[in-house]
Amino acid sequence: MNKFFLIGILSLLLINNSVNGQVKRKTPRRRTPNRSTPATNLQQPTTPVIAQKPQVSAPYVNVSSSSGSGNGINDTVKVSLRNDNIIERNLVKDRTPLAYKNIREDDAVYKQRIWREIDSREKINLPFRYSLVEDNGSQRFISILINAIKSGVTAFDPIDDRFTTPLTSQQAIGTLSSGKPDTIPVSDLDGNIVKYNVMSKEPSLDSVYKFLIKEEVVFDKETSRLYTRILGICPEMPITLSDGTSLGQMRRLFWLYYPDLRQTLAKYEVYNPKNFGARMSWEDLFESRMFSSYIIKSTLDNPFDQSLKEKYGKNTLFVLLEGDAIKEKIFNYEQSLWSY
Repeated sequence: MNKFFLIGILSLLLINNSVNGQVKRKTPRRRTPNRSTPATNLQQPTTPVIAQKPQVSAPYVNVSSSSGSGNGINDTVKVSLRNDNIIERNLVKDRTPLAYKNIREDDAVYKQRIWREIDSREKINLPFRYSLVEDNGSQRFISILINAIKSGVTAFDPIDDRFTTPLTSQQAIGTLSSGKPDTIPVSDLDGNIVKYNVMSKEPSLDSVYKFLIKEEVVFDKETSRLYTRILGICPEMPITLSDGTSLGQMRRLFWLYYPDLRQTLAKYEVYNPKNFGARMSWEDLFESRMFSSYIIKSTLDNPFDQSLKEKYGKNTLFVLLEGDAIKEKIFNYEQSLWSY
């Protein structure tokens, strides 16, 4: 009996252990993260972290584009990453034009409207063609006007000079293109023509060398002074054929309202050949009349609204003499008001 009793107890214990083992195998084991680095990861090279250079903001209005043609219109302006001067030049960034004196309508006892033409080929006007490239772009005057248009100054169609028809920035800059577009064939590797690309001609900015200025001369009886206020500026360029032949005539590109343009001109400096450190702004140049020009039209003794070229035709000498006579008449009016 004792042997059979012991054999029964042992068989019960073995059955119990087998049942517990099966229950434990059904329970999923918790996986511990493998903290050891695999051998394959140790063999892979690590990517070095390259420190990026800090972006330096331009002190002026930066004109940039995705493509550059080398003519200064759509070229990307590279900003200097270091101070390109011995001294810190911060005054030009803070320049703002002075507000005009308000002239009452009752005090304006004399007023004439004059149109002048500036030829940048004259020696005194050579700063208009100064082609140095700085952080704010090319220093040509036409480039400054283009930058002003891109920064928000409204350009107007040259169909009239009363600022009636505004242009978009693309339309205003597109007026610089002259002649018909060129059709360029595109060939494959075998020399066969696959397609034709129509490319517009982009002229050099040096071809814009004349600027038309519309201004008014007003005598204020309150201050007993003759004021000259510029109303608008219009660049001009010669008319050329598709083969590059010039017709000897000028065409107007767009008009810019000068009071809107003063904020931009105050932040650009004029080239000074005598002292590079003593340069005035373009706004100072126009307000101080530091340029050479000749009169091409005025409202003085002009009932038919004709320009001097329309009056005297090809006689350019008479045009210059009549322009000097108009200046002398305005000057004599101011002097005749004084008695000694």
